[in-house]
Amino acid sequence: QVQLAASGGGLVQPGGSLRLACAASGIVFSEYTMGWYRQAPGKQRELVAVITSGGRPNYTDSGKGRFTISSDNAKNTVYLQMNSLKSEDTAVYYCRATALRIYWGQGTQVTVSS
Repeated sequence: QVQLAASGGGLVQPGGSLRLACAASGIVFSEYTMGWYRQAPGKQRELVAVITSGGRPNYTDSGKGRFTISSDNAKNTVYLQMNSLKSEDTAVYYCRATALRIYWGQGTQVTVSS
């Protein structure tokens, strides 16, 4: 059974930082492209960042400059380090594993507010 367990969300003040983690089980982690997506209230889910099976990161405008995606194959975990958070970063953040199949995690809430 495939599981993607996201964690690390919470309430943070503007300008603060959070590190999200997504631990995968039931897949050969090193064969998957891992991604972080987010969905704000009333908006469509959007891609933030991905990291390929070869370890190459790519960012959309949503994640470029303030966010860093990384992965640890030994721990089957992908991370999203988020710095200089803004209120518009408030969303549920989801991880996704993509290879021949696509799997989604359950999401973790990030709220940026003073």
